[in-house]
Amino acid sequence: MARRFFGTDGIRGRANATITPELALKVGMAAGLTFHRGDHRHRVVIGKDTRLSGYMIENALVAGFTSVGMDVLLLGPMPTPAVAMLTHSMRADLGVMISASHNPFDDNGIKLFGPDGYKLSDEVEHQIEALIDGDLSAKLAQPAAMGRAKRIESVHARYIEFAKRTLPRNQSFDGLRVVVDCANGAAYRVAPEALWELGCEVITIGDKPDGFNINRDVGSTAPEALAAKVREVRADVGIALDGDADRVLVVDEKGHLVDGDQLMAVIAESFKEDGRLSRDGIVATVMSNLGLERHLASLGLTLERTPVGDRYVLEQMRAGGFNVGGEQSGHIILSDYSTTGDGLVAALQLLAVVNRRQRPVSEVCHRFDALPQILKNVRYKSGRPLENDGVLKAIAAAELKLNSHGRLLIRPSGTEPVIRVMGEGDDRDLVEAVVNDVVEAVGTAAA
Repeated sequence: MARRFFGTDGIRGRANATITPELALKVGMAAGLTFHRGDHRHRVVIGKDTRLSGYMIENALVAGFTSVGMDVLLLGPMPTPAVAMLTHSMRADLGVMISASHNPFDDNGIKLFGPDGYKLSDEVEHQIEALIDGDLSAKLAQPAAMGRAKRIESVHARYIEFAKRTLPRNQSFDGLRVVVDCANGAAYRVAPEALWELGCEVITIGDKPDGFNINRDVGSTAPEALAAKVREVRADVGIALDGDADRVLVVDEKGHLVDGDQLMAVIAESFKEDGRLSRDGIVATVMSNLGLERHLASLGLTLERTPVGDRYVLEQMRAGGFNVGGEQSGHIILSDYSTTGDGLVAALQLLAVVNRRQRPVSEVCHRFDALPQILKNVRYKSGRPLENDGVLKAIAAAELKLNSHGRLLIRPSGTEPVIRVMGEGDDRDLVEAVVNDVVEAVGTAAA
């Protein structure tokens, strides 16, 4: 059954257009009713990133939750993984993160977590959608049973301590010069503080949010500023988070970008050496480079692929008993510690490997040679471009040209009106040619 509101990562869209106060109010009411289980006093924790529209959505959600009898604990700007962790730690019945992750400031979204800190199943999301579309007036709490709202001040320290505890107690990064790019987002306070407490010399960029500048020319989707800063201050490593800090990319001491595939390889190899890898393999999406798969095979490890989206990675990890997984884009899920992608925790695991090996990041993080991989996006306004006859013919022709020398992946984004066209193979010129052919066809159909 098609979902009307929920996408691959919660509800997301343009603030005050798709994500309106009315929708947020109904989401609060519907989610509160769905998780009203038992006779105890129910509570929900709400975190957000630094977008201007977060104030509006937060207040609308509070009204919705309190109207159906749920107490609300407000966390303020906090990373998505912190909200997931605190939902479980604070014994809440539900967790909410107000964020559109790596999207521009004028988008926003609502992510929901169950009491175990995991994102909701499709089945539960369907239940919430059914309530949103219905008449909720008869389900409102009686005046004496309405909820209260309270702002919690200690959450930054709680999350920093949680992140540090993913490392050995005596772990120190003394002497390591680190540039951290917080994307003017949710981790602008906690990430620099955690790194400083572990002994790093910390230089920070993207740490001055103003409601409008989240992800603007900074963060994991725009790592050029970080690379320039690393070279300028001669840092050992640069860490780029995104707007809600559930993903991370790294820049080595030469200013070269290290993607999620290389990070997963480093962490998987380290976990294998320490006997911490729960299965002989990891989970990643169809976007991960074939070079990663070949490298893991050389270590006796497998790569299980899923559709794009960290929720699908996590589902496969839980089903198969894997404790390392993620996406090339930087969502790294280490399920021994977190129930979702955690950019800071993944970065700390990488720094521990760098510290132990006493080698430059450029050496530690180059685990394999990536095959040429080209990804292009085509934005569209409406319709279904991938069902167009011209597009289907272009895809068939491109696959025929690649034959057995590469692979082609075309998919609609789950979070924005974009068609993503990815090609990969040993011959870069061939890959680029077939990707351009498909992009041109999709662009014509979308015009």
